[in-house]
Amino acid sequence: MFTEATTSINISRASSSSTAINSHAFDLDKAISKARDKLLSLQDKEGFWVFELEADCTISAEYIMMMHYIGEIDESLQAKIANYLRARQSEEGGYPLFTGGPSEISCSVKVYYALKMAGDSIDSYHMTRLRNYILSQGGAAKANVFTRIALATFKQLPWRGVPYIPVEIMLLPKWFPFHLDKVSYWSRTVMVPLLILCTLKASAKNPDNIDVLELFVTHPDKEKHYFPQRTLLNKIFLGLDAMGRIAGPFIPKKMRELAIEKAKDWFIERLNGEDGLGGIFPAMVNSYEAMLLLGLPKDHEHVIMARKAIDKLLIINEQDAYCQPCLSPVWDTALAALALQEVDKIANHKSLADAYSWLKSKQLSNEPGDWQVSRPYLEGGGWAFQFNNPHYPDVDDTAVVAFAMANSNLPDLEESIHRALRWITGMQSKNGGFGAFDVDNTHYYLNEIPFADHGALLDPPTADVSARCAMLMARVASTHAEYLPALERTLAYLRNEQEKNGSWFGRWGTNYIYGTWSVLFGLEQTAIPKNDPVYTRAVKWLKSVQREDGGWGEDNYSYHDISHSGKYRFSTAFQTAWALLGLMAAGEAQSPEVKAGIYFLLRSQQADGVWNDKCYTAPGFPKVFYLKYHGYDKYFPLWALARYRNELNKK
Repeated sequence: MFTEATTSINISRASSSSTAINSHAFDLDKAISKARDKLLSLQDKEGFWVFELEADCTISAEYIMMMHYIGEIDESLQAKIANYLRARQSEEGGYPLFTGGPSEISCSVKVYYALKMAGDSIDSYHMTRLRNYILSQGGAAKANVFTRIALATFKQLPWRGVPYIPVEIMLLPKWFPFHLDKVSYWSRTVMVPLLILCTLKASAKNPDNIDVLELFVTHPDKEKHYFPQRTLLNKIFLGLDAMGRIAGPFIPKKMRELAIEKAKDWFIERLNGEDGLGGIFPAMVNSYEAMLLLGLPKDHEHVIMARKAIDKLLIINEQDAYCQPCLSPVWDTALAALALQEVDKIANHKSLADAYSWLKSKQLSNEPGDWQVSRPYLEGGGWAFQFNNPHYPDVDDTAVVAFAMANSNLPDLEESIHRALRWITGMQSKNGGFGAFDVDNTHYYLNEIPFADHGALLDPPTADVSARCAMLMARVASTHAEYLPALERTLAYLRNEQEKNGSWFGRWGTNYIYGTWSVLFGLEQTAIPKNDPVYTRAVKWLKSVQREDGGWGEDNYSYHDISHSGKYRFSTAFQTAWALLGLMAAGEAQSPEVKAGIYFLLRSQQADGVWNDKCYTAPGFPKVFYLKYHGYDKYFPLWALARYRNELNKK
């Protein structure tokens, strides 16, 4: 659990740090050079960067469960994944969703089941501690919907313990309160094959007949409280859920067959080759298992490709292994390019030219995409997050890639930049902000349906994504006034989203430090003066949460309790870099706080030129699912050091 640490910095210490930096300018250059050389060495020959993307233990546990579901178990791989899982048990016996966080029951249940499948005795010390934690939280019946669905497929609890989500949902009209177009892209891709699995009551092969009945306080057949009532609207949805179960047996056979076929056609159209449905592990596994359930043979091209996409996510080491939730080459490449441009555009010309050549090859045009439901006449031009994911271009990635291109001074990028800009401005929501994949994806009442207990069903506009769109529009608007109206609406949105303490919420990175950096970096491209309160309030907040060692760090617990915003048990290199880049964007390069932060980065750099942040400080979905980007401590600190050096050279 988070323990509060000192968050204010001693100014005299900051001043001494400043002296240390100024008297050792060569050390700054040397640090930049080492970090740059290391980053360049990690570039693929095709021009991109892609770093490992590690999730909490849920995904890796699910990989073992998938093998037992289909009855094909790679014993060697299973043993390595089990090694990985055992090493991440918390002191309280359960499994947390992020470094230092409290244990979480759903993740813990899946890990327990996976380890038992891997052969761990339930009487062993680590399994006993894990089981005791789960039982102390009310048992496996209190796990989230996705976990209970997995348990139902393994016949560990009755199907009445999961929400009623019939495949006939595929036939609902667009005006209906619930429709696939009303939820986020990740919800759609996970849900559609899941509708088939739940409707047909999929049954795992479970060749070793592994059960986990010992994880239930009350026998699952006798459990009455699978769906706690939260709000009045939630109670109404639970009533509709009960009515649906009663009506289910009377659904005409032809209607069910039509709905299954429509669901199958929907996800097969989006299978996305060896990059997988939606480019994300849960959707890939659901589609793989749904195709097998529908009778497609294991040697069918779709089944083979779906499994290949899943296995492409594996990271297999000598002693352990884990499964990534997805791949992040476009995101990594754009951010690495921005760091290298800050270092030296000319010296890094070859590497940058290769990166942009690869990125240009990945820009989308008018390929079919779910975003076209709300914007049918908008010309395409975005980038996906993954190697390939044409149905789901990412607004955030698109803004970063196009901004990096606009800031590169390289030729033959103008057309790509403006295609991206036209697409982005067309994706603006009514409130002036931008979601990651969809427009006005704000049907908040859907978070009350029983299926949505994870609270991540939607993709509403957020400050971090919106700030990067503003950053790009402002960068180009000086010569292209057609982007100014959209920019003004975005800036108004960002002002409105600023927290009372001066920070901004970070949806896609932890958390208020990330959000505040994102907005300040975006605002820097605009004509807003640095003495505007939108800047000064943010600067005051960033300085107030600087740690005594000169760095910054923020725990994912700030998603659960805003009073923890900007606080952590220790500083991290990449969050320190975010804070520094934000402060420098606000005109604070000469401040003692920035100098102390730079000194922290210099002190914590490793001999190989990079840093070693081991914590999970990025959400996949706040409160539910967290990530560790292995590239963040390789390009963000480099970027901050180079920016600081360039600011010093402006004197």
